[in-house]
Amino acid sequence: MDIQTLEKYARQVRRDIIIMTAAAGAGHPGGSLSSTEAMVALYFDVMNVDPKDDKNPDRDRFVLSKGHSAPALYGTLCERGFFGREEFDHFRQLHGILQGHPDTKKCPGVDASTGSLGQGISIAVGMALGAKHTGKKCHVYTIIGDGESQEGLVWEASMAAAHYKLDNLTVILDHNGLQIDGTNDEVMSLGDIKAKALAFGYDVIEVADGNDMKQVVDALHVPACPGKPRYIILNTLKGKGVSFMEGQVGWHGKAPNAEQAAQALKELEG
Repeated sequence: MDIQTLEKYARQVRRDIIIMTAAAGAGHPGGSLSSTEAMVALYFDVMNVDPKDDKNPDRDRFVLSKGHSAPALYGTLCERGFFGREEFDHFRQLHGILQGHPDTKKCPGVDASTGSLGQGISIAVGMALGAKHTGKKCHVYTIIGDGESQEGLVWEASMAAAHYKLDNLTVILDHNGLQIDGTNDEVMSLGDIKAKALAFGYDVIEVADGNDMKQVVDALHVPACPGKPRYIILNTLKGKGVSFMEGQVGWHGKAPNAEQAAQALKELEG
């Protein structure tokens, strides 16, 4: 798919994020907005998925390890045709299919229920290992957060990915530098994350601007390195696309009010 069309979808997904979180009065807009390009590129240009056959055993898999960024996933799944926009009215509502974190039992297109940080990448490693054992050609993608990368599970999963030579696994780091309590460096510095990923056995690609669609797409289309899992560092901006949210840690888990939502949607008209 051409870059301009992907960017158009990304603008709409950003609007969907604002619409959902504002209507619910809750949610995580900051990290959803920073990961939008990655979500859209995966579902519209990279992964082998079909909304009309969402349980096909040969499909590619996606796991949102940073499960609190569910609004970005829901916006993308809706635009891709997995469900209708009317579901946005029930975001974070009892019995709705769009829960605060992805629920594979409720929401079409969701391959794993996530929320507890570090567990998503572990699930993705298990999926990739399972595909190897059963001879499936599917590829597994997971998006993790930089704050999430302070969890030991992330590195245990990474050791397993390298040990089992999971070249059918791509780990994508949404590196926006902010988490709920402040900057990564203030809470617990990740140090040289590229050097760490290389040391854990990944084939590493770093993307200078993880909110530039072409750079993201180009990175995702680099051929796999035989015998090595892939680790893509996307240097992104928290709150990307909404001026008063960009680079502001306060928008990690706070919904916009009606006035703020109106301003954000106006900015995202494109």
